[in-house]
Amino acid sequence: MSSSTSKTPAIAPSQTMRGHTGWVNGVAHLPDGRLIITCSSDGSLRLWDLKSGTQIGKDWRDENDGVFSMALSPTGERVASGCNDGKVRLWDVETRKVICKLTGHTRVVWALCWSVDGERVASGSWDGTARVWDVKRGRNILTIKTGHHWVWAVTYSPDSSKLATGGNEDDAVKIWDAKTGELLNTLKHNYIVLSLAWTSDGKKLISGSFDPIRIFDTATWQQIGVLDGHTNSVTAISLSPNNCLLASASWDNTACLWNLDTNLPVGPPLHHEDGLRSAALSQDGKLLVTTCKNKNAYAWDVRSILEEAGLEDLLPTVPNIAPKDTQKQIAPQDDSGTRRTPRSSLSDKSFLEGDATGCPDQFGSVDDLRPGFFAGIEANVDSSAMGGSHPHPSVNAFLTRLSSLLHRFRPDNGESTELPQPSRPSAFHIHELLARLSSLIHSSPSENDAPDELQQPSRVDPRVLLARLSSFLHRSRLNTDEEVEPHPTTPSSSRPDALISRLTSLFRSQPHDNEEIELTQRPSGPRVVEVAA
Repeated sequence: MSSSTSKTPAIAPSQTMRGHTGWVNGVAHLPDGRLIITCSSDGSLRLWDLKSGTQIGKDWRDENDGVFSMALSPTGERVASGCNDGKVRLWDVETRKVICKLTGHTRVVWALCWSVDGERVASGSWDGTARVWDVKRGRNILTIKTGHHWVWAVTYSPDSSKLATGGNEDDAVKIWDAKTGELLNTLKHNYIVLSLAWTSDGKKLISGSFDPIRIFDTATWQQIGVLDGHTNSVTAISLSPNNCLLASASWDNTACLWNLDTNLPVGPPLHHEDGLRSAALSQDGKLLVTTCKNKNAYAWDVRSILEEAGLEDLLPTVPNIAPKDTQKQIAPQDDSGTRRTPRSSLSDKSFLEGDATGCPDQFGSVDDLRPGFFAGIEANVDSSAMGGSHPHPSVNAFLTRLSSLLHRFRPDNGESTELPQPSRPSAFHIHELLARLSSLIHSSPSENDAPDELQQPSRVDPRVLLARLSSFLHRSRLNTDEEVEPHPTTPSSSRPDALISRLTSLFRSQPHDNEEIELTQRPSGPRVVEVAA
C-alpha cells in the first residue's frame, strides 16, 4: 500500500456484534438492509440488528454441529449452512427452523453458493468434492471429484451455467460445467485458493489466495489484473452489485476496500484484533460486515470511507435496493422463542380502501362468501320479482344480504383496525357481486322473457334492479372523484353504512303501488329498459 494510506488514522467499526463463543465463519445481509445473519463454529446461526448491534431472538441451532459456511438464497427466504458433520442444512429465515438436511459429504462443508434461480445449492467440502443439490427435492444431482485435496471455495457464474472451485493440492481455480460436471478450464495459482467471486456481468472472475488477489477475463481466461496489499491469505471476497467496489478479508487481520476501476485500495486497511474469516458488502454497498476468529462481527461505514476519499460515485446508483414496503418482515420472538405474528400490511387500511386489482388475494373473492348467501334472493326472484304484486321482499332480501356482506368488514369502533383473521380471505369485489347476481337471475328465465309479454308493465324486474344498482355505483364513483379528499381522521369504516343507507333510500323510495317501470316493446330490435328518473 502507498505511504499516504499507511499514515491515515485507523478507522473504527460503526458497530460490533458480540455473543458467539467460537469463530464467526460467515455473514449474510438480509434484503431489508437492517439485519444480518452470522454462523459460527459454536454451532449456531444468529440474527442481528445492525443499528443496535444486538442479537434478535435466540440462537438458531440444530444438533449443535459447528457451522463453517453459509449462503443466503436470492430471495432472502432461505439460508444454507455447511456443517462440521458434512451436512448442508436449509433454514427458513422467517421461522428460523431447519426445513431440509442434505447428506452426502463425508467431511466439513467449507463453501456454499446458490444458483441464480434459487433452485440449486452448490457445496464444497474437505472431502475433495463439490456437489450440486436440488433444493425442492432435497437430492444430490451432481458430484464433482475436483482433484483438490480440500475444497475451500465454490461459486456459480451469474447465469449458473458454470461452477468455479478453489482449493489446495491442485493450487488452482477450476471451471466446471454446472450441469454435466465437465472440467472446462484450470487457472493455476502459486498457493491455495481460498475465495472466489464472479462479477455480476460474468466478464471477470476474481480469486483470493496467499498471492495478490487476481482478476481473470472469463472470455479468454487470462489474468488481466491484480490487487496487491494483503500480507497473508485472502479468506473472503465480496463485490458491490455494480462491480465497482470490492471488499477483501485476510488472515493478516485486515479488511480492504478496492476500486475496481483502478485496482487500487480505497482508504486505509480496516484493522481487527485477529484473522478474518468472512466479509460481506450490503446490497447498496454502503456497509461492510466482517467476521473474525475472535468471535465477533464488525460493521463498517463504507459510505463515509468513500466520501472521505472522494469516491462516493463507486456506490451503486440505485438508492434503495429493497424498498421497505415490499420487504418480507421477520416476525420477532418472545423470550420463550415463540414467533409473534407481525401486523398485516393492511392494518392501517379499511376494507374499502384496499386495492382489489393490485392484490387479488389480499381479501379473497366473491367465491369466498359463505354457502347460501344468495339463496333467499333466488327464491324471491322466482316468486315475486317477475311481475308479482309485492316487489319489496326481493329488494329487502337483496339489501339484507348486501348489508350482511358489507358489515363483515366494519370494525367494532370508528377507527380502521387490523383485520381480525388475516389468514381467512373474506371480501368481495362489488363488480364481481353484480356479475354473480346477474348470472343468477339470467340462469332462471321467467315468463316475462316471452316476446308477447313485453308490453306488460313489471313492478321491479331484477334486471332493472341490477341496472339501477350498477348505475348508482358508477355515479357514486364519479361523485367520489370530484369530492375533496377526506380528512385522514375520517373513519373509513363508515363507508359501508353510507352505501347501505343510499341503496336503501334508492330502492325503497320506489316503485309504489301507483308507479310502474315500463318495459316498452321494440318489434325489430333489442329490448330497451327505460328506467324512471
